[in-house]
Amino acid sequence: MPKLRTLAVVAGAALLARRAMRRRIQVSPLWPMPALEEPTSGRPRSRALRLLVTSREEVAEGVVQLRLEGRDLPRWEPGAHLDVVLPSGLVRQYSLCGDPQDTSSYTVATRLVPDGRGGSREVHEQVREGTELEVRGPRNRFPLVAASSYVFVAGGIGITPVLPMLRTLPDGVEWRLLYCGRDRASMPFLEEVEKLGGGGRVTVVEGVPDLGALLADVPDGAAVFCCGPQGLMAAVEKRFPGVHLERFTPRSSAGGAFEVELRRSKRTLTVPADSTVLAAVRAELPDTAYSCEQGFCGTCQQRVLEGEVDHRDELLTDAERSDSMLICVSRARGDRLVLDL
Repeated sequence: MPKLRTLAVVAGAALLARRAMRRRIQVSPLWPMPALEEPTSGRPRSRALRLLVTSREEVAEGVVQLRLEGRDLPRWEPGAHLDVVLPSGLVRQYSLCGDPQDTSSYTVATRLVPDGRGGSREVHEQVREGTELEVRGPRNRFPLVAASSYVFVAGGIGITPVLPMLRTLPDGVEWRLLYCGRDRASMPFLEEVEKLGGGGRVTVVEGVPDLGALLADVPDGAAVFCCGPQGLMAAVEKRFPGVHLERFTPRSSAGGAFEVELRRSKRTLTVPADSTVLAAVRAELPDTAYSCEQGFCGTCQQRVLEGEVDHRDELLTDAERSDSMLICVSRARGDRLVLDL
């Protein structure tokens, strides 16, 4: 009888622990990190959702569109994106390109990048109708702001956050779009974009655009939005310093070499100029958690005990940046950092 009582107590304690952990994870999907109160990238993180892929369609050469269905989904505004957890556990960010008023489904699209880091290949090769995916969000760091007129520049798959903006612009507002791609067959949603821009508001360029000629007469006060390859965004930003950009890759993780002390592990590492803190740490501590490697998901957040950080992420709040960093992209401003690892 005492043995049965002991078993009952142990089973009860385990059940309570599982329930407590489930509640904690719901508050912060990236547990044991704290839930962010005010992310610089948008609204507070919502809890993770499990959605079903009910449609998979090739909308251009190398571009797949997915419809993810659920019930009473959080509303979103044009420019928002989802964090999608792929079957392998990789986390990738995809712009929402469907109808913001539809609370039964989300629509995203992704281009296959054969020499990429594996996320797009996994979507194209493994995600099918009937696949269940975990998503977090929506979050919006690329909102449509009020302006007297608009200029949009999209390169290839960069049309995805722009498309909902075009659909929701007020009647009578002046706008135009420069849409660039390798060729027309590779440019998703091209037919709809050209219909929306009836009257000469859409310029389609196959190949590298001449921005100087095509954007020579942007009116004063126009809001400029750009999403696309890094080279295109850099060129537009150079021409229009106040441009609104949507990035799904970090600006750069390169910089000067520096040292990182792992205080609890009693180790000191050198981070080369062409590598990352994450790579150096994982060489010594291979179980260190990470996912997106782009400064978006927050999985690799670590506490900083000493040193000044060059923050290059797209996620942490100003308060969190005072004592932590995302080690996949951020670096030291000086020659040394001390981490609580």
